[in-house]
Amino acid sequence: MKRALFLCGGWAGHKPEQIVHLFSTALAAKGFTSVIETSLDILADPARLQDFAVIFPCWTMGALTKEQSAGLRAAVHAGVGLAGVHGGMGDAFRGDLDYEWMVGGHFLGHPHVGDYVVHRRALSSPLTAGLPESFAYHSEQYYMMVDPAIEVLADTVYTYEGRSCTMPVAWVKHWGKGRVFYHALGHDPEEFTKYPFVHDLTVRGLLWAAGEL
Repeated sequence: MKRALFLCGGWAGHKPEQIVHLFSTALAAKGFTSVIETSLDILADPARLQDFAVIFPCWTMGALTKEQSAGLRAAVHAGVGLAGVHGGMGDAFRGDLDYEWMVGGHFLGHPHVGDYVVHRRALSSPLTAGLPESFAYHSEQYYMMVDPAIEVLADTVYTYEGRSCTMPVAWVKHWGKGRVFYHALGHDPEEFTKYPFVHDLTVRGLLWAAGEL
């Protein structure tokens, strides 16, 4: 049986309960059984984590113990998938450098909140099927530190203090045998209704991380 672990907690402003419900329901339609944990204790037991095909952290900020951080990284390195969105994964467990390296990037700030344009870069990837080649988006625009080894699926131009740079928005990478998927969209659950192709991208990312795509 395919199983997904959802970690639900952290800063309440990102509405983790709603995000977790949205994507646990979407995975149920794909034949997954979801387990929702509102504590991080399970992460200290990598043997238990091996029962899951994919882990979806929805835990903005917060902190991991050394045992929890090591357990999560060990499970992903052994082949458990990791997938997440926005601050729930990209701004989780600030200062845990090993976790941030595994994810492939981490939130630094969002000096721009409003309209911006996202550009699809992986035109032939099954992950981005159905995603427009470019689309206008309205939300927090994340400025992130990123691992240059990530495979960028989508990016944006970030303009701040008179300077512009290309900023990854969605990416994939590997951590040992594990697949890692992340995108920086989805500050509010309503965005996944307003931009349904971003909802679909997230579901495909979860499936890819779980080895089902």
